[in-house]
Amino acid sequence: MARKLSIIIPALNEARHIHGTLHSLARARERGAEIIVVDGGSEDDTGTIARAGADIVLQAPRGRATQLNAGADRAMGDVLWFVHADSRPLPDADTAVLDAVGVASLAWGRFDVRIAGTRPGLRVVALTMNVRSRATGIATGDQGIFATRALFEAAGRFPSQRLMEDVAFSRRAKRISMPVCLRSRIVTSGRRWEEHGVCRTVLLMWRLRLAYFLGADPDRLAAAYERGR
Repeated sequence: MARKLSIIIPALNEARHIHGTLHSLARARERGAEIIVVDGGSEDDTGTIARAGADIVLQAPRGRATQLNAGADRAMGDVLWFVHADSRPLPDADTAVLDAVGVASLAWGRFDVRIAGTRPGLRVVALTMNVRSRATGIATGDQGIFATRALFEAAGRFPSQRLMEDVAFSRRAKRISMPVCLRSRIVTSGRRWEEHGVCRTVLLMWRLRLAYFLGADPDRLAAAYERGR
């Protein structure tokens, strides 16, 4: 029996980016993938633009974990793929996801990432992210996390926290099975590095991640992240 893929995109004030993301997923939609955009209360035209390229546009309380889980609740697929609203998957990425999980009931994974932008050092940042992810079994949302519904539920879904929900999910998921690390790249926006500087952003994220692994409260880290930006 063919597996059904649901692509879940959390969005908040992404009118500048959401069209490009949905356009990059148009072929996947033609092949039968379900596309769900979960809007966290945008004040721009995100919802209007999304309706032209998605099957379902939901409203959910602001917060990436809350929005991702809301999309999973509505999804019809037995394979879930979580894509950021400023990412650009390759045209055949949906088939790569389905091939990666195969017939396994408990499987998950992510893509390598390439960061779009002109700042020197972005290629090194992306390479570091990909190598670290392979070594640790931890994936970030930028890398387009995917999972069978069975694994997603067994891992406890995304925890309701303001930051590091992707890291927390990965830590739980890899206790069930190690991720499939696809070398195919998903392109993500380099805007946070462009706006705040590569070195400054990298150092901030390293500091927050270290604090998280040492047991810091993710809500306090989220506040520190906003101050750091």
